[in-house]
Amino acid sequence: MKRTVLAIAAAAALAVSGCAANANSNGGGKEDAGDTLVAAYSEGGKTLDPAEANDVTSDTFVVAAYDQLVTYGRTEVDGKPKAKTDEIVPMLAESWQASADITSYTFKLRAGAKFQNGSPVTADAVVKSFAHIKASSSASFLYKMAGIAKVTKVDEHTVKIDLTAPNHLFLQILPMYSFSIIDMDTVAKNGGAKWLATNTAGSGPYSITKWDPATEASMTRNDGYWGDKPKLRQVSVKFIAEASNRVQLLRKGEVGLALEVPPKDVQSLKSADGVVIDSRASNKILFFAMNNNIKPFDDPRVRQAVSYAIPYEKLLNDVMKGEASPMKSAVASSTPGFSDAGYTYKHDLDKARALLAEAGLSKGFSFDFTLGSGFDDWNDDAVLIQAELAKIGVTMNIKKMARPQFLEALETKKVQSYITRWTSFVNDPGYHLGLLLTSQGSSNYANFSDPVVDKAWQQAATEPDVAKRNKLYGEAQQSINTKSPWAYLYEYNIVVAHRAGIDGYTSYPDGIVRFVQLSGTTK
Repeated sequence: MKRTVLAIAAAAALAVSGCAANANSNGGGKEDAGDTLVAAYSEGGKTLDPAEANDVTSDTFVVAAYDQLVTYGRTEVDGKPKAKTDEIVPMLAESWQASADITSYTFKLRAGAKFQNGSPVTADAVVKSFAHIKASSSASFLYKMAGIAKVTKVDEHTVKIDLTAPNHLFLQILPMYSFSIIDMDTVAKNGGAKWLATNTAGSGPYSITKWDPATEASMTRNDGYWGDKPKLRQVSVKFIAEASNRVQLLRKGEVGLALEVPPKDVQSLKSADGVVIDSRASNKILFFAMNNNIKPFDDPRVRQAVSYAIPYEKLLNDVMKGEASPMKSAVASSTPGFSDAGYTYKHDLDKARALLAEAGLSKGFSFDFTLGSGFDDWNDDAVLIQAELAKIGVTMNIKKMARPQFLEALETKKVQSYITRWTSFVNDPGYHLGLLLTSQGSSNYANFSDPVVDKAWQQAATEPDVAKRNKLYGEAQQSINTKSPWAYLYEYNIVVAHRAGIDGYTSYPDGIVRFVQLSGTTK
């Protein structure tokens, strides 16, 4: 008997609405809501403050509840919708104009756009929102990277943003959720930033009507939305840590969409009745970082030796089951300006031994490797790498750590080695390298410092010619590839699993699902 996918999901939502979320609950599936979806995420997020959000779940709610001045365009690749991040299109700003020297932009706000409480979106709101971003602990780095010097009100519906210098990243950074326009007057009336961390004050297509990070969240359509009305009236997001439970609920039709599906389950789900697997190459990368300030990884020959000892094919085939591709630069291959110049690494233990001998470590060495919890592939990768390193006399002591503590440890920049992943929300080498591999990069946890990279990055930031800019980024990548602060493991596919009949999913570099773009039909 054919059943209504979204009706099943709606029933599941009703099943959890009056009690704590239960990964094994059965929604029944008799009602035909037709415009309600239940999604399964691995965790519940940390904040609803756009300027402080920094995880996929939090980001998802921010994107649902808020608008930005501009957004990314969309295109279609192989019949599937995909973000076109090099095309910036209107959102709350219906138009904009750059000055002749490209150091200031004037935005004309859309007439009629309102916050969810009915207040108009005004120039004052934009100015106050940018002040909030500038003062934040998280998005302030992006504010600086965008080169914003001053934000001023021209009139009730016009805002001027002055830059410190021409900056090609400015318009690409502006669509990020961090630059959401917030009704700061409402925030102030309710107590400020603390209130904003658990409530929303946006103009977006959904209101967050419930958010319990331990169990579930609910989004309700904003019927007064200025833009295209969302087709889904209600979205319920269940937080289910165990991947096997998410997979089973999807397989049974009790959730309509699931994220973080392990590679080992992807193949079996592809043949499951009524399940669609959307697996696409992405710019999400995984790397084995070696702290350049801690011996023996302060010697590039030692880092290169580790890179030659990585069993690349085993990682791609045995661990990722084909749901990843080779990584051959610090910048993902799908990023404009990508270059694999200087990349020479393949699994070659003799080469690794020779490099260790050159570094005076012919008898090998021992080091600590910190493994953060939460991702099965990281654990499997670490075990395989450990075994290969043992063959060249290198002892890798794996020290497991819960993910929150792992993230805190990285921020000290004192972890000797680790695996971590990264997604560049702005698909540009300047954003990627600036955060991760310049000397001042806030996420440069491996302490890589290279004058060639720093100089090229600084010059590229103000270079308006794309070809010249990419040449500079290529020089930076070549230097990084040669000096090997990381051993490159792989580029992930972004996998979203959903029930048949759900349409409109668009792949974005940030991996965030835009529920406003989804629709459901009965099958």
